[in-house]
Amino acid sequence: MHDVRDPELPGRLLTVERDVLVPLLRGRADADFALPVTACPGWTVRDVLAHCSAALSRVVESRFEKGVFSPGSNERDIAERAQWANSRVVDELERGMTEAGPLIAKAGGVLDVLALGEWVHAGDVRVALGEPGAYAGAGLPYALELLAQVTCLKGHLSLHADLDDADEPLRLGGTSGERPPARYIGDGPTLVRLYAGRPVDGASYELAGAEAAELNIFGD
Repeated sequence: MHDVRDPELPGRLLTVERDVLVPLLRGRADADFALPVTACPGWTVRDVLAHCSAALSRVVESRFEKGVFSPGSNERDIAERAQWANSRVVDELERGMTEAGPLIAKAGGVLDVLALGEWVHAGDVRVALGEPGAYAGAGLPYALELLAQVTCLKGHLSLHADLDDADEPLRLGGTSGERPPARYIGDGPTLVRLYAGRPVDGASYELAGAEAAELNIFGD
């Protein structure tokens, strides 16, 4: 179980993802930044990246005013970067993914889910760009471990996952005993999609003891 927090885990995930995502973005044409992101209706690739870079900058700069990370706050962050060059947004994102980890570690767990959300949004961007392995790659093992840690510390519903792409089963959620643990059989990327509320159309998996909507940790 993951009831003992690993404070360095969010930073490791951000660092691994930075080394994959930033070079990908620097190699794309400006037109690609205007592509729609289906997982975030109304947002483009650029909007998602601006949201991600702004969130990490808030951590780095300790700017947490009332209503931070709310939909309205997120839209204002994006609007503030509307006139920036795409390269500047990527620069800010790279800085945040480099510097935010130690600060998230010191926050006691309250910001851990932010690192996971950044990784999920990187997957959303890869989907929009037509890149393979949107929610897989080098960061997946860290993302799964962080997902288990976040859901455990939040007391989320208990689930045992038998993953096609992992040697050991993964236990997620709390241990309240109010209901038997749910059971998942399938691959890691699909499990992440379920917990992030992303579409899983065409994926082969089994979920027993819970509805897919109950797994979503990011809300609507």
